[in-house]
Amino acid sequence: MHPIIRSKSPLRLGLAGGGTDVSPYADLYGGAILNATINLYAQTSIELTGGNQIKFSSVDRDEQDSFAVGEAVEATGTNALAKGVYNRIKKDYGIPDGGFELMTHVDVPVGSGLGTSSSLVVSILAAFVQWLKLPLGEYEIAHLAYDIERNDLGMAGGRQDQYAAAFGGVNFMEFYAGDKVIVNPLRIKPEHLYELENNLVLYFTAATRLSSDIIKQQSANVTRNDQRSLEAMHGVKAQAVQMKEALLRGRINDIGEIMDEGYQHKKNMAAGIASPFMDEIYEAAKNAGSTGGKISGAGGGGFMAFYCPGNTKYAVVKSLNKFSGFVQPYQFTISGYKGWEA
Repeated sequence: MHPIIRSKSPLRLGLAGGGTDVSPYADLYGGAILNATINLYAQTSIELTGGNQIKFSSVDRDEQDSFAVGEAVEATGTNALAKGVYNRIKKDYGIPDGGFELMTHVDVPVGSGLGTSSSLVVSILAAFVQWLKLPLGEYEIAHLAYDIERNDLGMAGGRQDQYAAAFGGVNFMEFYAGDKVIVNPLRIKPEHLYELENNLVLYFTAATRLSSDIIKQQSANVTRNDQRSLEAMHGVKAQAVQMKEALLRGRINDIGEIMDEGYQHKKNMAAGIASPFMDEIYEAAKNAGSTGGKISGAGGGGFMAFYCPGNTKYAVVKSLNKFSGFVQPYQFTISGYKGWEA
């Protein structure tokens, strides 16, 4: 049997402040986000096969690529994220000669708003760190993942996803100029987190989107000093601070109203964040008893989350069943990426 190295990193649910981690807003004004990791994962296996072939396989997307050992690998097309990580690790640290197969799997579709792409990059990095015994911790892996996505691969986006996947748990994150990120883990009483988990319904709208298009527009709005977009982003950032206080003080039922206000702000950050279809879903959930909700990730599709106080979640779930998506079971997690040898 060939040696196998494995890793996994959690996906994240953004609770407040989403979008304020994107440049140039974070560089000019400072960003703040509150997020929590959940038990949905991006997973990587590296099987050391020997021989002279390197293979990249995405199981969930049914994509395969093969290259000869030593052949230049262009990080485009299928398996672009895996190729990008491979190229960067090879350049910065070196990879032993010999063939291997790198396989990946993500529990939900890419483009669903749970930080899938960045979690996948962190997972792939973690597998190489485990294999090559690289001296990289959470901050280093998160920053390297960000650098690979944004600079090596030219993908537009923010910085929260890489740090959530690396650190895990419930975190209040601050973002500043010069790629400075501060991760503040929150010590929330277990019963408060259980209540949030019980009352927060995660719903997949059955529509995915290219988040980079929305993010590019959002960045352009900041660059040209679009006041409507800027005020919306300031409002979203303030929501993150309010959400942090509500969680730490155990005022869990305040979270729906905080989300509802944030939802209105987020729609003004860039066109396409909320479609008429998503507004219809949102209104249906509120009419059934939800006090507020949010679009996960950049918007335009993917997952939405609804806060349902008391026992209203059953009526809310029933109201969502008339749409084409589905309610996604989940639990909060406390751990970030893990790497191990099979």
